Amino acid sequence: MAASATTGVLNPLLGKLGQLLGEEYKKLTGVRKQASFLKDELSAMKALLDKMELMDKLDPTAKNWRDHIREMSYDMENCIDDFIHDIQGADAKKGFVRKMARRLRRLGRRHQIANRIEELKVLAVEANARRERYRIDDCINSSYDTVVVDPRMTAIYKEATGLVGIDAPKEELVSLLMDSKKELKVVSIVGFGGLGKTTLASKVYDEIGGQFNCMAFVSVSQRPNVKNLLSALQFNIGIKDSSHVQELQDIINRLREHLKHMRYFILVDDLWDEPTWNIISCAFPENANGSRVMVTTRLEDVAVRACGNDDSNIYRMKHLEEKYSTRLFCNRVFGSKNVCPPQFEEILAEILKKCGGLPLSIITISSLLASQEARLVNEWEIIKNSLGAKFATKPTLEEMRGILNLSYMHLPVHLRPCFLYLGMYPEDREILRDDLVRQWIAEGFVCSLHGDLDGVAISYFNELINRSLIQPEKTHYGEVLSCRVHDMMLDLILSKCAEDNFIIVAYDNEDMERLHRSEYKVRRLSLKSSVDGAGEYSRP
Repeated sequence: MAASATTGVLNPLLGKLGQLLGEEYKKLTGVRKQASFLKDELSAMKALLDKMELMDKLDPTAKNWRDHIREMSYDMENCIDDFIHDIQGADAKKGFVRKMARRLRRLGRRHQIANRIEELKVLAVEANARRERYRIDDCINSSYDTVVVDPRMTAIYKEATGLVGIDAPKEELVSLLMDSKKELKVVSIVGFGGLGKTTLASKVYDEIGGQFNCMAFVSVSQRPNVKNLLSALQFNIGIKDSSHVQELQDIINRLREHLKHMRYFILVDDLWDEPTWNIISCAFPENANGSRVMVTTRLEDVAVRACGNDDSNIYRMKHLEEKYSTRLFCNRVFGSKNVCPPQFEEILAEILKKCGGLPLSIITISSLLASQEARLVNEWEIIKNSLGAKFATKPTLEEMRGILNLSYMHLPVHLRPCFLYLGMYPEDREILRDDLVRQWIAEGFVCSLHGDLDGVAISYFNELINRSLIQPEKTHYGEVLSCRVHDMMLDLILSKCAEDNFIIVAYDNEDMERLHRSEYKVRRLSLKSSVDGAGEYSRP
């Protein structure tokens, strides 16, 4: 059995219904009978729900039915959890009188739960009746012909994030940064998301960082907590923080004092707005030691502002040339041979045009084809046609998102909730593999007939790596131990989570108040508060 994205609770629910059918509850004949009925009803719905998960667009009637089943499943699980907790809550070690008194108090409670299970049983019957009445199966079968995906769980991950054609841009940036100017200099890298700004900046940072006596990497993101960012910068450059609470101005003053006599090099990655830069830049004192700051951003006006309106200090990212795009694509699909078979050359050229020279697009689509082991021309045609009708010499944000969404739509059903669960983590967070897979297992997303849940969960993780949906971070003898999610991929994840009520994200107190006032049922809540600290998150 496999959990699906919009019914991520259904598989654990079936497991709990199966638990009620076990020997432990054999004396509860009424409950066992109802649990057996619900299990049969939900199992009958599951095949159709899994098929719906492979569809990008649903008939409105089918979508409404699917959403109803999802919410009903959550309510059922809550009810069964209450019942099991009530049954298992009795402590055999308590005295007879206390035990009987507790049992009497629970009689009314259990009666309420039994009535609620009966109500849910009626809802399940009505849901199946609605399925037949509105011909939901016909809506599905007439609107989509799915592409069957055969996951390659044992595929060896290739260095998909290695950006080809990087040498010339790197040399140009090194030249800009390492001139003879003694005053503080800020250089900006600007370009569309997915062009490889961070990769390029990191290569430059690694190459010249050793020539400075103080260096640090600061990742900003769209919703930064500037105080926490600068606090982290203090730690990274070796300032010992003796107090637990500091005002922002105190942090800035300490940074300026520490850096004023140093030759420092700071990389400010993923800057989104001028006000944030205006605060961060206060921490970088002007000196005559040849200090340098490098900024990456998607926004031209932010790049210009960071450089003090000096256009000569802006490097504008270029889309990959055709030969580099082809090399990157073929290396991912065909391996070390790096040669495209003649029968694929024409369609390869068309796919690359639609990727528009964006490394992230090329890596995503090539990894999709590699994971399917697509070796027939018509299979490539299906992927190409899914990318849309028009060629994208410079893809828009919406077209780029469509490319990423295509890989999501070709994910096997059992991997979708695991992928969406990454929305629980803040942007730019390094995610430890072992921590992540334990959470998948606890959520019930991982199933194995052989009981080796850890091994299966790690295989899920590796498959997401192989498909380039997540990017490897730390490795040990070829084993990926942690990952990151590209910010554009995270945007897609969060939009899917909101659409399916899989995860709700609250960024501030206003979001929490709005959720409290609404009647919205929150299933998983991720707190990414700028009050309590950047990058904080809560598990469900």
